[in-house]
Amino acid sequence: MSRVRVLLAEDGWAMSRELGAILAQDCEVVATVNDGLALVRMAREMHPDVLVTDISMPGITGLQAVESLIEEGYAPRVVFVTVHAEPQVVRHALSLGQCGYVLKADAVEDLLPAVHAAAAGQRYLSASIPPP
Repeated sequence: MSRVRVLLAEDGWAMSRELGAILAQDCEVVATVNDGLALVRMAREMHPDVLVTDISMPGITGLQAVESLIEEGYAPRVVFVTVHAEPQVVRHALSLGQCGYVLKADAVEDLLPAVHAAAAGQRYLSASIPPP
């Protein structure tokens, strides 16, 4: 079975390295970008299996980037990895399709299972997030 091809979008250098290291254990990270506009551009170009994106980023947010891709007819499989646990943000993200939602504090345990769930078209939610 081939490894899941992931495009990582994270604007914090240290967090980007940490998330990239977690993903590299079991996935192929095809590119890493640090803002929402670059996420849209690279998703169009690279056609990864899963987008792993922060929500708060310069330019446009991860949510806006995914919305833009959906408007273009691209149906990305996404894992949002974020510090935002507010119910309205979680609901907004989950309204964008069968995606994953992982808190950065839970990334070590939850990121890889979330990526594999997203690749299979399933929803994944960190256990520390109450159901929306």
